[in-house]
Amino acid sequence: MDEDDRLLLSSSFGTEAVAYAKHRPDYAQAAVRWALERAPGPRVLDLGAGTGKLTATLLTLGADVIAVEPDPAMLTELRRALPAVRALPGSAEAIPLPAASVDAVLAGNAMHWFHMDVAGPEIARILAPGGILAGLWNVVDDRVDWVAGLARVSGSAAIGPRDTPSSWRAETADLHLPKTGVAAQFGSPEQAEFRHGQRRSADSLVATLATRAGMLVMPEQEQEATLGRIRVFLASRPETARGEFTLPMLTCVLRVRRL
Repeated sequence: MDEDDRLLLSSSFGTEAVAYAKHRPDYAQAAVRWALERAPGPRVLDLGAGTGKLTATLLTLGADVIAVEPDPAMLTELRRALPAVRALPGSAEAIPLPAASVDAVLAGNAMHWFHMDVAGPEIARILAPGGILAGLWNVVDDRVDWVAGLARVSGSAAIGPRDTPSSWRAETADLHLPKTGVAAQFGSPEQAEFRHGQRRSADSLVATLATRAGMLVMPEQEQEATLGRIRVFLASRPETARGEFTLPMLTCVLRVRRL
């Protein structure tokens, strides 16, 4: 992905901030605990926090959370949902916090947007010695037959290579590394998967997939055709044709320690 495409996709969510807040899943608590278990303290930055899905889970687990989000519309939704959280405008490349001020930096479905040549040193700057950086991704479990069929019908704009367990490890293993000659700021990666699920109906699952970046930047006619194929598929499957069902998912985690 070139830089122009990355910027276009990463900036697409604000147009659908309310839908994002309504339809995107939270994160498996076991995954968040694992991400934090080696952090030297309780101070956590949710970086690229969006509408606060991961922030809310961190609060539930008792973390001392600060949220940073670059998109004004997403930040507005976060502040509305979690008014007690300190939520600041900023990005991975320009974090509005002092040096060594947090023990862990977590990024929920956001780390792949970071420009690590700049973001790596910036994240390392605000981490305390021995601090943890962890990226979390909610992926659909395509080891389940009907979910594999959904992935085929949806196409990569709705369910991409980071969105299934069959490929997320390879796609995320080096996301903590700079792409040029900048010195690496973090040690060897650890990866883990944790079972998760989201209650959905056919309509709400279509609405969820419509909030994916690739769908948001798709021409309207193509988007409607893609969502139409997904609706037809869901109506054809006994698992999803009537009422609510649980979408099989995993919360997958990449964890590294500051050098």
